Amino acid sequence: MTASADIRSTTPRPPEQSTASGARRKRSRGGGPLGTRAWFLVPGVAFLFAFSAIPIFQLVRMSVSDVGSATLNQEWPFAGAENFLKGFASGAMIDAVVRTLLVAAIVTGIGMLLGLAAAIALRTTGRWSAIILAGMVFVWALPPVVNGSVWKFLFAEDGLINTLVLLTPLRSAPIPFLYDATWALISVALVTTWAVIPFNALVFRAALLGISPEIFEAAALDGATRWQEIRHIMIPAAKPTALVLLVLTIVYGFRSFDFIYVMTYGGPGTATNTLPFLGYLQAFSRYDFGLGASTSVIAVLLVVVLAVLYSRTILKEER
Repeated sequence: MTASADIRSTTPRPPEQSTASGARRKRSRGGGPLGTRAWFLVPGVAFLFAFSAIPIFQLVRMSVSDVGSATLNQEWPFAGAENFLKGFASGAMIDAVVRTLLVAAIVTGIGMLLGLAAAIALRTTGRWSAIILAGMVFVWALPPVVNGSVWKFLFAEDGLINTLVLLTPLRSAPIPFLYDATWALISVALVTTWAVIPFNALVFRAALLGISPEIFEAAALDGATRWQEIRHIMIPAAKPTALVLLVLTIVYGFRSFDFIYVMTYGGPGTATNTLPFLGYLQAFSRYDFGLGASTSVIAVLLVVVLAVLYSRTILKEER
């Protein structure tokens, strides 16, 4: 009896039987395509639907309606594409799109490069690396209102930066950081970049710490220089992270609102009116809620495009 049992246990199963048993094990673990895992999605999906999908639906509905301070609490008359045409006809929306793209380009370009450079410099562990990292986390965690207020004082006509500049022979007059149209937009973009660099550096550093020390030891034995290590080891290792971080940084640049509100309030004139801030002014300063909603819808569409690129990048990296 024991021998027959041993023979049965050592006899290979037919392919159909092993395949069926494997499928049963998969179904028992997952419970179908999603199985019990789908129930864990329910709270998150419900939360997003309540606090994201419904407000966006209301925003789109408001953008195609004639909504002002007098009709806000009444039935909204349908206006079609009138609000969008009004925004483009005035030129304000086109100018805001250009400024938003410019701010996003500055934030993304400088933020990615300096974030990677900081991560490479802080890749090693030690006391000074820990101190600098703590300072970067402090800068990143500061509320934008506080951060913007500090930089507003620094950029003032009699602020610290202009005081130091006037001590040099480079200029005899203060730099109009917040009072010139070009300088104001660049200043806001640079402050936004200052806030995003620590986050990028921390993410890049996490990717670089995943590189095996044996790789650097082998490169040192082969006589690789520091620049060759950066070019052929660190940058390729950080590339998958950079693809995801690139989209997140662009979205951060598109969402520029807090620093503009604190530092320039869209000025001088309309020099720093990006799409988010223009929509705020139209809705809550001029009380043309329909026009402000149409501007916000354009901003949402741009962010949706970036979100699609982000999801495609994530799926590509997973594959």
